[in-house]
Amino acid sequence: IRDRFMSAAADATSAQTDVRVAAYNIKHGRGVDDQVDLPRIADVLRGLDADVIALQEVDDRTERTGGVDQVAVLAELLGYEGGHGPHRPYQGGFYGNAILSRLPIRTHRTHAIPSAAGSALAVYEVELELDGSGQTLSVVSVHLAGSEMERMAQADSVTSYFVRRSGPVILAGDFNGRPGSPVLARLARDWTIAQKEGARFTYPSDEPDREIDFVMTRTSDNIEIINHTVVPEPMASDHRPLVAELRVR
Repeated sequence: IRDRFMSAAADATSAQTDVRVAAYNIKHGRGVDDQVDLPRIADVLRGLDADVIALQEVDDRTERTGGVDQVAVLAELLGYEGGHGPHRPYQGGFYGNAILSRLPIRTHRTHAIPSAAGSALAVYEVELELDGSGQTLSVVSVHLAGSEMERMAQADSVTSYFVRRSGPVILAGDFNGRPGSPVLARLARDWTIAQKEGARFTYPSDEPDREIDFVMTRTSDNIEIINHTVVPEPMASDHRPLVAELRVR
């Protein structure tokens, strides 16, 4: 009996996977000094040492950022896979969310959510392979925007896409709502909002005074939040990046 118990315990341990997830609104690479500097963004991201990075406010071949595919540039600089999930066309290209991953990306998909002040919005999902057992994890880059009523509708839409998924799901990004707000309270009905250790404020990056960026796990999933921190980066964007260590069972 003891041998069978030890074998089962070993199997349970081997079935868990630790994943390091980051989120960062990069403001199309424009720093507090008003300079667009993707190598600087890449340096910040490299220091996060994350397995998967959810990015917001990312340009794809727009005029304002010189026609550059920003995800492709960052992916090449970091040695990650990358994908862009546009909200809408913008200045000859597209504007939206993105994800970079050093884990294999199995699928990716852009999901439309209700607009903000008439401007189309979407969230971007990638399904990642965690290990050789076939275990997968969906990571969703989220940017909510607009009035509280608009963001409430967006939160409902995001939840409707993922609440019944069979595999584990993580939301990461800029929710433009503070803890205790109606939008965060709505999300907390179906999602566990990771509590940060130490400083919690994420915006504005040079003198942060509010917490609006989060990592969330679905309450129905067996995911342990090991730690969650804000990185004290004051210059590269108008937001500070987040890193969360998660254990997926």
